[in-house]
Amino acid sequence: MMSRRVSPRRPAVALLAGALLALFTLGPLSETSARQYWTERPRQAAPSTPATADWVAVAGAVKPAVVNVTAEQRAGTGRFSPQPGQGAVGRGSGFIITSDGYILTNNHVVDGATRIGIRLDDGREMDARVVGRDPQTDLALLKIDAANLPVIPLGDSAALKVGEPVMAVGNPFGLEQTVTTGIVSATGRVIGEGPYDDFIQTDASINPGNSGGPLINSRGEAIGMNTAIVSGSGGSVGIGFAVPMHLAKFVVPQLAEKGRVERGWLGVSAQPLTRDLASGLGLSRTEGAVVSQVVEGSPAAAAGVRRGDVIVEVDGHKVNRTTDLSQLVAATPVGKDIKVSVLREGKPVTVTARVARREQPAALSDVTPAEPGQRARLGVAVEPVTPSMASQLGIDGASGLIVRQVQSGSPASEAGMRPGDVIVEANRHPVKSVDDLRRAMDATRPGSALLLLIQREGMVSYLTVKV
Repeated sequence: MMSRRVSPRRPAVALLAGALLALFTLGPLSETSARQYWTERPRQAAPSTPATADWVAVAGAVKPAVVNVTAEQRAGTGRFSPQPGQGAVGRGSGFIITSDGYILTNNHVVDGATRIGIRLDDGREMDARVVGRDPQTDLALLKIDAANLPVIPLGDSAALKVGEPVMAVGNPFGLEQTVTTGIVSATGRVIGEGPYDDFIQTDASINPGNSGGPLINSRGEAIGMNTAIVSGSGGSVGIGFAVPMHLAKFVVPQLAEKGRVERGWLGVSAQPLTRDLASGLGLSRTEGAVVSQVVEGSPAAAAGVRRGDVIVEVDGHKVNRTTDLSQLVAATPVGKDIKVSVLREGKPVTVTARVARREQPAALSDVTPAEPGQRARLGVAVEPVTPSMASQLGIDGASGLIVRQVQSGSPASEAGMRPGDVIVEANRHPVKSVDDLRRAMDATRPGSALLLLIQREGMVSYLTVKV
């Protein structure tokens, strides 16, 4: 089980994949795919109530489409921590969304896997390939070679109500096809997992191994994917979180067709509009996102957005909180002109911004050692340094890649690289993006050294990494 370090004031939130160690309320704004990668049911005049929910029938209908996911990993890769020289086997859940074998699961279940095995409800076992992954929402799309498979239709997570009954299905602690029931405890939860947090909270019992399994409503539709829990012991205490399906419906077509997710970027840092902040800005409302930073040269800067503006609407959609802003912009097609409505010194102002492409940070598994016979990689997770990040870190200039994670036993680790280092040059060429770093690596002969210039705690020095 993988724990995430949190502030002492926050409960411990843990992702749910089990490990055996070697023993928004809005739909997508982007253009729709030519193919529908899931099924939906026609809406009923009125939803089922707790008194009429037939969980026996619902369980019988959905369990055949829930699968056991086994992710094999080399020693030192992924999120598991095997003993030196040993590999690891991660176990999670998933569910079939198309009859020809597309399966949804959590990214953290398959992150770093060298082989992924699927066990179907009827006992069949087969290998799966990763079609695409999105660490930002912790979603992964898998594919198996099969036909006429049972599927679970995807429901409307935006219509969920607090108190609505739900069922969690998965493989906690390796116990296949376990079913538990509860209610929706809350929606729109932000738990610090990323910029697109919008979790469904439930008290249905979910545990390690439930990761990637569906959260089902009383109509037999998947309205969420079980992903994380609050726990001090590693087991369920009645507080679990699921990724809502409206996020999956935005992500899945892009994963299926491109293997990754393209998101829009405006170029602002925003913070919640609290009562005190609203009072200081002369506002009587607390709906909106306060712009605390505008990136130089960004679409927002070109449009005239200023620090202190309160963004209240994006392209006709209300912005009530900062997560609304990030989700709205991310779901906007790159190159589209959008109207951004702000309150500036208490007066409404509307500007037009052309959305740019958001550069995605490199996930750890994207830079881990390659398969035998392929060029080795650095073994780091990096992301571009923004001007606001540079200011916070005291970095000279705003160019470079900040190292977020270093893989144990990797070339970068052996060379002494640490999280927090900023890579500013590779082989004497400036590094401003992940692609810059990868080009430098591709130009380095196997077995020779990659020359990196890094900043660490205000000091600049060279580091050589054998690749």
